Amino acid sequence: MAKYKCKICGYIFDEDNIEEGLNIPEGTKFEDLPSSFKCPKCGMPKSMFMKMD
Repeated sequence: MAKYKCKICGYIFDEDNIEEGLNIPEGTKFEDLPSSFKCPKCGMPKSMFMKMD
């Protein structure tokens, strides 16, 4: 599983450890999130996230 970082605020979406309260089922891959997904910290769209190596 991978981690994705918001380019604006640095929030990290971790596929292995999805934050409670996001209403996203555990094990959901970032690419499977709807295009309407927004950063829970700053509100930027999914397109503003980059995959971390």
